Amino acid sequence: MASVKVYDIEGKEVETLELNDAVFGVEINEHIMHKAVVGQLANNRQGTQSAKTRSEVSGGGRKPWRQKGTGHARQGSTRSPQWTGGGVVFAPKPRDYSVKMNKKEKQLAMKSALSSKVAENKLVVVDKLDLQEAKTSVFAKILAKLSAPKALVVTKDKNNNVVLSANNIPTVKTTVANSLSVYDILKYEKLVLTKEAVAAIEEVYA
Repeated sequence: MASVKVYDIEGKEVETLELNDAVFGVEINEHIMHKAVVGQLANNRQGTQSAKTRSEVSGGGRKPWRQKGTGHARQGSTRSPQWTGGGVVFAPKPRDYSVKMNKKEKQLAMKSALSSKVAENKLVVVDKLDLQEAKTSVFAKILAKLSAPKALVVTKDKNNNVVLSANNIPTVKTTVANSLSVYDILKYEKLVLTKEAVAAIEEVYA
């Protein structure tokens, strides 16, 4: 089993934690992680964009001038795409962009993402994140001591002080263990987990 050092908020090592290899030590599958990321980004798209084709815009019922003899190019309607106010060629229409993944694929993608952070030595475990108040400067110093200025911070349950403290740090995002996503894990340089969050993740994916 892989083991990682556990730090306190002062950045001092307090103990060693054994990680479950079934979650944090699987063979990394880049293809399935890519599929999960593409799926999440696609599922976030609303798909509500819409424009009118030449058959849907109003007007243009009569030919603007006669076919020959005017010196102009021949035109059949003032609502053709080349006219101002005309229809759009291949106009976008509302559609569903969602991508489906089965349960086993989602689990493998998550395990691969977590294992990649362990393999790259970019997983930081803290014993707890008990902040007395919501203060950005204090939280930024904690992350600096943990050598994780650009990080995804994961707690077991929502911690309002941690969330509010991190809101104004553009390189940091907070989430809870049951809302973890492959995209967020791979997006941020470091993954910071509390001990409780590690246990919660292992309980779900082991």
